Amino acid sequence: MNPLRKVGTVAPRRRLPLPQQGRQQGQGIPGEPAFFNNLKNEVFRADSTFYSIRTYMQTFDIDLVYLWVDGSDPKWREKKDRFTSDKTDNSEVNNKGRYINNDELRYSLRSVEKYVPWVRKIFIVTDDQHPEWLKLDHPKVQIVDHKEILPEEALPCFNSSVIEYYLYRIPDLADHFLFANDDMFFHKKLLPDYFFDKEGIPYIRLKKKFLGKWHYPLKRLFRKRLGQYITMVLEGAALVEKQFGVFYSGIPHHNVDAYVKNDYRYAVEHVFEKQVKNSLQSHIRTYGDLHRSAFSYYALAVGKGHIKYVGRKESIRINVYKRNFMKYLDTYQPDLFCLNDNQRVKEEDRLKIKPFLEELYPDKSSFEK
Repeated sequence: MNPLRKVGTVAPRRRLPLPQQGRQQGQGIPGEPAFFNNLKNEVFRADSTFYSIRTYMQTFDIDLVYLWVDGSDPKWREKKDRFTSDKTDNSEVNNKGRYINNDELRYSLRSVEKYVPWVRKIFIVTDDQHPEWLKLDHPKVQIVDHKEILPEEALPCFNSSVIEYYLYRIPDLADHFLFANDDMFFHKKLLPDYFFDKEGIPYIRLKKKFLGKWHYPLKRLFRKRLGQYITMVLEGAALVEKQFGVFYSGIPHHNVDAYVKNDYRYAVEHVFEKQVKNSLQSHIRTYGDLHRSAFSYYALAVGKGHIKYVGRKESIRINVYKRNFMKYLDTYQPDLFCLNDNQRVKEEDRLKIKPFLEELYPDKSSFEK
């Protein structure tokens, strides 16, 4: 005990050291390993604590990119129907759930502000649209039109796979970024090292299948054809195996993913150049398109990613057509979740979405008018 301190007085709070000029990437607080380790496991308690987390754990900016579309917009719908001659139907590749707006983005952004406020900037990629409730002058949000990033021959584009190829072209996008669809949500407070290591290498989250690489070949014995999404994923994995001699049987966790912009660009422009060009004329999703999961398999194969197999306590996909949403979340308490709308979903199923999200994220975010 300090003999100069009066009994009953409160010891002064210790001030955190300010960042030192020239500190090397990944270095922590000099002489403070215990403090650093404790801090890493704590929730964000105050601005000063949060500042220390950002300063000492995140030595690079991380952005977040969304794709968003309002399929109920008559102008957009008329353009899609006129150009593709394919009215929205009940198929996997062109169903209503692929384009419908259930207002998920509003709540996903609420989850961002609540659980990952360290994200530097949020880019929302759209086709001449924006949510009417969004503050367009918010300094942290930027609308990106398809015309700004897609090649002319790909326009107009209603194929999310093709749009995703060109995320690296987004002006001012940070070298490290997260990608999410608008139906993906953060469910717990997460730090930057959940997505990247201290050197900026991304963690690539995959789900294991019961029989590994034999899971889907065996499934084909009982089906005439696998679904379009999983077919794209498997074809990308096969391309990586052919070029780099490694096959990854884990499939994407269908949730928020982490990328390095330069590696992403190299995959598009060089590693999978032929496949990307072949997909540009697919204005809606088509068998034979390349899925972006191939970029992650490539990163793993060349040592530019860390593989992380996940279960339902870390990342889950909730099918809108068959789940009691809240019960499912309460059971697994995942870090991330996705509300998956597809060809099996009926209108009465969609009516459950907004009340569920409002209960989870009731507080209006600063991104809303």
